[in-house]
Amino acid sequence: MSEKIEQKRLLSLDVFRGITIAGMILVNNPGDWGAIYSPFEHAEWNGWTPTDLIFPFFLFIVGIVIPLALGKRVESGGVTRDVYLKIFRRSAVIFLLGLLLNALPFFDFVHLRIPGVLQRIAVCYLIASLIFLRAGWKQIVFISAFLLILYWILMTVIPVPGCAVTSVSDKACNLSAYIDRQILGVNHIWSLGKVYDPEGILSTLPAIVTALAGVLAGFWLKTKRDNLEKVGGVFFFGVVLTALGWMWNFFFPINKALWTSSYVVFTAGMALCFFGFCYWLIDIKNYQRWSKPFVIFGVNALALYVLAETASKLMDILSIKEWIFQTIFAPLGSPKNASLMFAVSYIFFWLFIMWLLYRKRIFIKV
Repeated sequence: MSEKIEQKRLLSLDVFRGITIAGMILVNNPGDWGAIYSPFEHAEWNGWTPTDLIFPFFLFIVGIVIPLALGKRVESGGVTRDVYLKIFRRSAVIFLLGLLLNALPFFDFVHLRIPGVLQRIAVCYLIASLIFLRAGWKQIVFISAFLLILYWILMTVIPVPGCAVTSVSDKACNLSAYIDRQILGVNHIWSLGKVYDPEGILSTLPAIVTALAGVLAGFWLKTKRDNLEKVGGVFFFGVVLTALGWMWNFFFPINKALWTSSYVVFTAGMALCFFGFCYWLIDIKNYQRWSKPFVIFGVNALALYVLAETASKLMDILSIKEWIFQTIFAPLGSPKNASLMFAVSYIFFWLFIMWLLYRKRIFIKV
């Protein structure tokens, strides 16, 4: 990447992405799954923790990038067949990478989990990109509201066969879990969930809106307003959406596993506030020195996720992780502190690997 091109990048977006992927690696790789501080765990069901913000933040970032990357094509009328092919190809590659991660290391296709983090990213990127190419911001607002209300109605009104009561508070007796069991089968959903998948079929519908919220933020960033007005708008809508999501929670609980509509609105608001802070601090106030590690993570986020998850799986299978944790980290502190130290050390290890790529100007894209 040339110096000229790099200067055009929105540095705060790279930092936001880098912080998000670092958080994802942190919570996915404790030294001991039985010893984790509560903020680094997902909510048991309804409710949220800081960990529950990570995935929607990443989807939100995926959405922001869409108008920044494709906006000039749309404005100039240059949306050609090649643009659509590129979107479909990128989505397919990301989806297949997700399946590969699920298949590792034994490639047991009889029990292969079909949904997953990358699979959801691929689908949401595909749909959000296609909507962006065909709709303006007003239409996207309407589509987003329609999908969220539709999901709310589907999840609270339609009865689930075999259940006396249909409730989003029940892991088995909700429509999203039922559809996953019927279409994917118990062999192809998350094994720890048993009766539901947190990246299932129906719950991908509101997840698309999380990406569309990012698209709308991208629209806003591309306007000709000055930077202070832009960041003021980002904070305003962030606070409004956070409050609306919190109020909706009383009628349709915030729930990451089901990606409820209240969760979408709440996390979109939180993402806007967090991004707004990064934008103000880095691109407006020019406090950038501290952000270098997160830039290094952010420009190679997909590669980092795939490599870190693959290495983690292989270490588990070969019992390398257990040996490292018990030999080096367990003696250093309490179980929770030792577990956290392992996770932080794992991040620093990958920071070194990503720094090697960064200094060689190697940016892995799909």
